[in-house]
This record gives sequence, structure tokens and C-alpha cells, in this order.
Amino acid sequence: MLPATEKFEAAIHILRTLRAAGHEAYLAGGCVRDLLLGREPADFDVATSATPDVVLGMFPRTFAVGAHFGVVLVAIGGEPAGAGESGPGEAQFATTEVATFRSDGVYSDGRHPDVVRYTASAAEDVQRRDFTINALLLDPLRMGSVFEGKDFEKQVLRFALPHRRAWVDGDPESRSSQDDTVLRAAVVDYVGGLADLDAGVVRAIGRPEQRFEEDHLRLLRGVRFAARFGFAIEPGTFAAMRKLAGRIHGVSCERVRDELTKMLTEGRARRAFELLDETGLLAEVLPEVAKMKGVEQPPQFHPEGDVWTHTLMLLERLEAGCPMTLAWGALLHDVGKPPTFRVAPDRIRFDGHVEVGVAMGAEICRRFRFSNDETRQILALIENHMKFADAPRMKESTLKRFLRLDRFDEHLALHRLDCLAAHGILDTWEFVREKHESMPSEAVRPAPLVTGRELIAEGYAPGRRFKEMLHAVEDAQLEGSISTAEEALALVRERFGKAPEAAGTPESQTDKGPPPSPPHTL
Repeated sequence: MLPATEKFEAAIHILRTLRAAGHEAYLAGGCVRDLLLGREPADFDVATSATPDVVLGMFPRTFAVGAHFGVVLVAIGGEPAGAGESGPGEAQFATTEVATFRSDGVYSDGRHPDVVRYTASAAEDVQRRDFTINALLLDPLRMGSVFEGKDFEKQVLRFALPHRRAWVDGDPESRSSQDDTVLRAAVVDYVGGLADLDAGVVRAIGRPEQRFEEDHLRLLRGVRFAARFGFAIEPGTFAAMRKLAGRIHGVSCERVRDELTKMLTEGRARRAFELLDETGLLAEVLPEVAKMKGVEQPPQFHPEGDVWTHTLMLLERLEAGCPMTLAWGALLHDVGKPPTFRVAPDRIRFDGHVEVGVAMGAEICRRFRFSNDETRQILALIENHMKFADAPRMKESTLKRFLRLDRFDEHLALHRLDCLAAHGILDTWEFVREKHESMPSEAVRPAPLVTGRELIAEGYAPGRRFKEMLHAVEDAQLEGSISTAEEALALVRERFGKAPEAAGTPESQTDKGPPPSPPHTL
């Protein structure tokens, strides 16, 4: 990925080029919001009065990815990266999305406007956007007037990009009030976005119901932005979200999945799912999770409360940038508890909740069209999360097989979260973590002492028992009771009997009756 400074410089180059040709051009959308919040933008988008055909003809490397909606990608750069003794590496480009000012018609599909009309007015363009905090424009060229000297790019970068972690975390010493004043003076705000950013409010532009009817995914985006930034949702916007929550079914499962994944992995997952519940969206997109509410748990194991509270406490501890499979595993690890809840004479029980949870998780993954690899890992996390309790009593071979589960660090992480969201006791986690870290990989996954080839050479015929034989050999190998091929074959003879003599009847024919008689001859 290109450094943010290169992306910013590419966007500035595009702005200057468009301005020199007599067009209006600004940085627009999320990058402006993030700069004002002291966050480093992932990308820099440009909004301009230039139409797509003009943009396509103005820059040498362009891609008309959304020209019907006024969007063109402009690639700036091209210097080879990673040049070395073997020659230059692949050329690197900073790609910027350039969108023409426009006014949208009706959104009959709840996603795209049926008709797009280009406009020369930036004020008209921002009215079609979703939330006020995402409709701010920035004219970085305005900032040049406050600088002395000729090194304009360097000065702008100083103010427009966070260079230290402290700035991102909001350290006032790393970003002065003068910096903020300069940055804010370059902002063009037609919708009150600056005031909402200062107040910590997510507000739909214009009539909230109209904004959500245009693009139903905005229902989830509003929740995500409020959770990510710790903002409140403006009452009118919140009311419209509750009223129109059912419209989310008009959005493709993949788009819903991606929004939920972002909520789970941006470091504010608990607040995101609380808001999903409060807006009525949770019952629409994940009814299985909504049913966790009010499902009590045995207080001796779960003093925190019901399954929903427990799950929220797990989500609260998910770190920003955590693996998406871990995040979904944390969300769904107890999804099988509501349908298996029962009050037994001794305590509340959830008989078979793991098996039921795996089946439910498989259906959720299928519904949201996760990849096969993602599905396998999410289901593995659900399936194995209760096995940690047995780890201190496991046979050595069983424990080693447990430790070699794919991406075991995620299993460890989930168990730790599970404990901290309940009784808080980490003894078992410490035990398993120490075993995982101390055992060399060759002890956990040793090279096999024998394979099917050796069993065939020994005189055994391929069949159902091969798997049993090889499993028994690996068991003994993992337990440390055998360590050579000779010992492995001796174990097979002892437990499964000696192989038939080479001259005798092959084992695979011993239960098939006598051989057929030769044909009669006349």
C-alpha cells in the first residue's frame, strides 16, 4: 500500500491540474472528516465541476469505473518500486477517485440513482450525500496563502496529515489550535457538517427518510459511523432508521456482511451492536443474535448476566484491526444457546449448544456468502471454544491435536475474551498458552512414522482399517511411546494382527467368499 503522503500529493496534483484548466475541485467526503478528527485517511477523493469526459482526457492514466455516475479513477505516479539487482519492480500508482458534481434522480433500486444530472454547483452536489459529517469539502490550496516560502507541498502536508500516533490519539501538543484554525479555514461547509463534527452528531442531510430510501445501506453506515467515532445519532435520523429498518433486506447480503465486518473490526464493536439493537436493525440482519437478549445463564459461571450481555462484553474487548474471523467467531460463539436453553434441577443448561451453534453459524455464513476459508475458521471457533475447559485433563495426543488447529492464536484469543467476559479466571488460558508457546512444531505435528505405502509393503491391503491403523500410530507417536518406523509397525501388528502371508489370500478378499469356479468346457 502506498504511504498516505503519496496519496495526498497525488490528490493535490489532480486538484491543481483541474484548477489550472478552470474547473472547481476539492477534497471531499470521508478524508475531510478524518483530517478534521486527526485521523489519517485511507484515501483522498476529489469532487470537481469537470465532467467525466474532461477528466478522462486531462490525465494520461485513467479508468472510467463509474463514469455513468460521474466517477473516474485517476492514477498518478508510475515510478518502479522495489528496484534491486534483479531489475526494477512493478510500477506503483496512487489512485484517486474523481467525481463530478451531480444531482441524483430517483433511487428505484434502493442503491443507485436512476438518472444522474451533472451540475457546476458544489453546494448542490453535497445535498445528495448521506450524512453532514461526510459532506464537507476541503480546499487545501487555500492553505497555501498562510505559508511563507516556496515549499508549499511540505507545508500543506504538515497541517493535513497526522505524522505521529499522538495526533491520531488526540494529543493536543501534537496538533496545535493554530493547526486546527488553518485546516478549518480551508473547509467548505454547505450542510452544517463542521458543527455536527464538533458536537459529535451523525445527522442525515435534508430529510432523513429520503436519504435512507435512496440507499438502504446508509442505515448500517449511520450505525457504523456513530460507533466508530463515539457520536450520537441525531433524533430525527434515529427515528427514520427505526422506521425504515426493514428496508435493509433490499441490500445485497455481501454489502450487509461487509458493513457488519467493519463494525466488528474497527474497535467499537460493542457500541455498534448496541446501536443495531436500538435501531431495530439487529433483528433484521441477525435475528439469531437478537434472540440472545434475555436468555439467562448459570450465575456460578456467568455472573455478568444473560447471553446478550456476555456477547457484548466480548465485543467490547475486540481490538481495532483484529482478524474478521475472530470477530465473527466472538459474535457467534454462543449463538446456539437460545434454542438449547433449559432449566435443569441443578442449574440452567444449554445441552448441545455447540453443535447447534455450528449449524446456525453455517447457515449465517452461507446467508452472508462468506468464503469457504472464512466459513471454516468461523465454524471452527464456534466448534472448539468449549474444549479449553478439558485441556488440562487431555491426553498428550489429544492436546497436541487441539493445539494444531488452524490459526490457533485465534482460538486462544477467543477463549481469553470468553473468560474475561464471564468469571474472569484465566488459569486454563494460561495453561494452554504456555503449552502452545513451549511445544516445538515438530512435537505438535511430527513427520509420520509410517504411511499407507509402508502398510501395503508390510502386506496389509488398503481399506477402512488403514485410517484406524495410522491414527493409532500417530496417537502413540504424540504420546511419546514410539519414535521409529519399526516400533510403529510393531504396534500395528500387536493391535490389528499380522498381515496375511504374501502367498495367501489378500486381506481385501477374506470376507468375499471362495473364488469363482472356472468356466465349463465342452
